[in-house]
Amino acid sequence: MTDQAEKASQFRALHKGPGAFLIANAWDAGTARILAGLGFPALASSSGAEAGTLGRTDGHVTRDEALAHCRAIVAATDLPVNADFENGFALDAADVAESVRLAIATGVAGLSIEDSTGDAAKPLYELGAAVERIRSARRAIDKAGGDTLLVGRAECFLHGRPDLEETLARLKAYAQAGADCLYAPGIRTRDQIAAVVAGVAPKPLNLLVGSASDLTLHEIAALGVRRVSVGGALARSAWGGFMQAARLIAEQGKFDGFANAASGNELNSFFRDDVKKRGSQS
Repeated sequence: MTDQAEKASQFRALHKGPGAFLIANAWDAGTARILAGLGFPALASSSGAEAGTLGRTDGHVTRDEALAHCRAIVAATDLPVNADFENGFALDAADVAESVRLAIATGVAGLSIEDSTGDAAKPLYELGAAVERIRSARRAIDKAGGDTLLVGRAECFLHGRPDLEETLARLKAYAQAGADCLYAPGIRTRDQIAAVVAGVAPKPLNLLVGSASDLTLHEIAALGVRRVSVGGALARSAWGGFMQAARLIAEQGKFDGFANAASGNELNSFFRDDVKKRGSQS
């Protein structure tokens, strides 16, 4: 297996370009292996997708569960993995550092810390507190002595504050506090994307494409984006196919929903190497 330092180095190199790369979000070891087999250069977890596998809504996974989830995805392939680590599972900055230390120990090559509080009445941390949380994460990474990539997330557009000026102010502050890559989930238009790319430069921007978009990866790269992720969209797509097939059976007694199902042989082609590897290690 590729060691963590090498994965971190590979991951950082991807962020330097040229162009944009796509980081695919897995939600278990099987999907991680399929995505690796399809040629994606890096993987990420998705808090929403993980929550769904547990029958919960996003934001209702514990730190221990998130850490176990990261370990499973990291162990599944040799690709670098970015952890969707929500708000660090901590109320204050000191505890963010401890959470980051534990996340690094799972073997991830990168992790994101968002500025959402989980409190609907006050959804975002005040800027000063949010910046200190990023600083604390940065100190934990530096203390660990590795090269784990830190992503600072401004959640304004996801929490009823679609203010580009505020979003940029937050991202710039997170960059100054030590974030290596910046992320503003919810921005969608070409003008918004171009403005954020320019605002955080020379640091790279992660763009979320979590729903159908008329932008191609080539067009996104032309706007200056370095990294594209899909969040829980792949998981929702899979669950959508599952729900459609199940509804046809439940409501009409029809099995037409199986028409596009992956064959056992196709799935085994992604999983077989792992079986051989584990057998050789026993």
